[in-house]
Amino acid sequence: MSSRTSPISQPITIRRAVARDAKRLTRLVRGSGAYQGKYAAAVAGYRVGPDYIEAHRVFVAVGADEHGGRVLGFYSLVLAPPELDLLFVADEAQGRGIGRLLVAHMRSEARGAGLDRVRVVSHLPAEDFYHRVGAARTGTALANPPAVPWDRPEFEFRIRPE
Repeated sequence: MSSRTSPISQPITIRRAVARDAKRLTRLVRGSGAYQGKYAAAVAGYRVGPDYIEAHRVFVAVGADEHGGRVLGFYSLVLAPPELDLLFVADEAQGRGIGRLLVAHMRSEARGAGLDRVRVVSHLPAEDFYHRVGAARTGTALANPPAVPWDRPEFEFRIRPE
């Protein structure tokens, strides 16, 4: 079984991001294979700074390794208005259920914050992922050149009370 499709083989911990994670999260965004080619400009200067981490609910998925933990992915939940602003999984960790774990965690955080829905403006290559994890397509976010010169699918997660 290839590493892209193998289940999680190491313990994964999801924890709140801290300021010292900022550079690793920025590298994860800028190095994402989903943002190569025509999409590269969208993340070329992108920065996940300590100020962003402090202002939003940012959580990282960390895998145990010889260095005490490697960031395998992360997400950012903005509460007002409710939006899943960022969700990235390291290229080498994709296909192992980490994105699904992050979405489940995000739903739990949203529920705990009293939200009943969370909006997502998806990157085109991630559209199938959002369908698979239960988001409903609600529309299209129109291009916003020069930052994003293409239309993007919009989704919504319904958050059910416990």
